[in-house]
Amino acid sequence: MGLHWTDSFGIAESLCDKYSEQDPSRIRFTQLRNLVLSLDEFDDDPEHCGERVLEAIQQAWIDEVRE
Repeated sequence: MGLHWTDSFGIAESLCDKYSEQDPSRIRFTQLRNLVLSLDEFDDDPEHCGERVLEAIQQAWIDEVRE
């Protein structure tokens, strides 16, 4: 069972591990969407993503980096 768009914390952890050099506060939503789609664990329909979902993922990633 892979990650889905609603798994913002799981996605954030994976992004933090795979893209540790990235500053999540400086990423555009188009870039963020592509990074999420590139995760091996991600298994959801690419079209089921909107701005609110990406905002939640970005905020979770920012929080993850701060910890």
